[in-house]
Amino acid sequence: MGIVKISDELHEELRATCQVMSRSINSQAEFWIKMGRLAELNPDKTFTQLIQAQLAKKAKQHPSQESSHE
Repeated sequence: MGIVKISDELHEELRATCQVMSRSINSQAEFWIKMGRLAELNPDKTFTQLIQAQLAKKAKQHPSQESSHE
């Protein structure tokens, strides 16, 4: 694990958002970084499409878990 320095303003945004989303600050930052990277790599896709693609990718990696959620 590395350390990433961010502005105090962004840290406060992370703190507020992680409470609303029930994530740790680190998990929220990781989510934002991952989604930002995916958005840059796929500028033609919406946020919802990016999430759906990630869910489909996860389902392919763990097909037995998909049937347990239905």
